[in-house]
Amino acid sequence: MILVKPSHEVLTKIGFDGVISHGDRMLRSIEAAGRVCYKSEDKISADSAKKFVAGILKRGHESVVEHENITVKIICDRGVTHEIVRHRLVAYSQESTRYCNYRGGVTFVIPPWLRVPEGEVLACPPFTGLAEELWLRNCWLSESHYKDLLKLGWTPQQARSVLPNSLKTEIVMTANIREWRHILKLRTSKAAHPQMQEVMIPILKEFRTWIPILFDDFEEEE
Repeated sequence: MILVKPSHEVLTKIGFDGVISHGDRMLRSIEAAGRVCYKSEDKISADSAKKFVAGILKRGHESVVEHENITVKIICDRGVTHEIVRHRLVAYSQESTRYCNYRGGVTFVIPPWLRVPEGEVLACPPFTGLAEELWLRNCWLSESHYKDLLKLGWTPQQARSVLPNSLKTEIVMTANIREWRHILKLRTSKAAHPQMQEVMIPILKEFRTWIPILFDDFEEEE
């Protein structure tokens, strides 16, 4: 079995391309749409977008930022995605345990409260009663039972029933800026599950790096 930590990749270009950041292009697009509300298109200038977007967010006029979307690919455990997909205004594409066959080896995501290194585990951990080894042993046995069920003729969609929440999954999610703001406010708070924070706080930090105007009015709680 293979052990990994969660990670993410922003698939939408929001970084600097050598001339202007894609994030700035997003702000200009939002400004162009938003100024229609006030018929103030004549006030658009080379540096007016940031001030305009900051102003509409301060006034709570967040429907305007729905005009731009961001797509992110997340690698995490399935327990986390069970929570993520509860957000409605998002398009999702997720790795399917019905059609993906893990006979070559199962990958699990290490919870942040366990001191377990990433990498391949080649032997079943001993039964000592330590939390880390209990978790490792459970993952190992789940993989072993999964493979045995496949050998006995079960399909992947049947054999998946023995796999735990710690199973690694990949999910691509696309949401508009307003929904991302809602998701990140909720999922980076102290009330969020530690594994959800582990996924969402780095995403918030990356968003804030490239398009701070849209995400710098609230702070993650680590």
